[in-house]
Amino acid sequence: MNNKKICGTLIACTALATFSHAANAQQDTPGQSIKHDAKAAGRDIGSGARDVGHATQHVAKSIGHGAKEAGLGIGHGAKKAGVGVGHGAREGWDATKHAVKQVFHKGDG
Repeated sequence: MNNKKICGTLIACTALATFSHAANAQQDTPGQSIKHDAKAAGRDIGSGARDVGHATQHVAKSIGHGAKEAGLGIGHGAKKAGVGVGHGAREGWDATKHAVKQVFHKGDG
């Protein structure tokens, strides 16, 4: 290719690109660009609301699981305390029976 052909091709491509850009610019009227901006803002607001919803759900689950764990801890603690009191009472009763037997058996002899 010589300089004339390269220069002609370059000018033709530049003109084609310019007309193509002008045609695209005419399609985007101000009303459409506002519509596109509103649509994009709506999507962003929806995404933000979804993120807030997911975060709220996560916090609620964490609080629920914490309350469950606390309830189980209290329940198990109460059970252990009850068993301890019961065993202590049993041991006390056994000690009392043993002491009474010791007192009365020593007196028989």
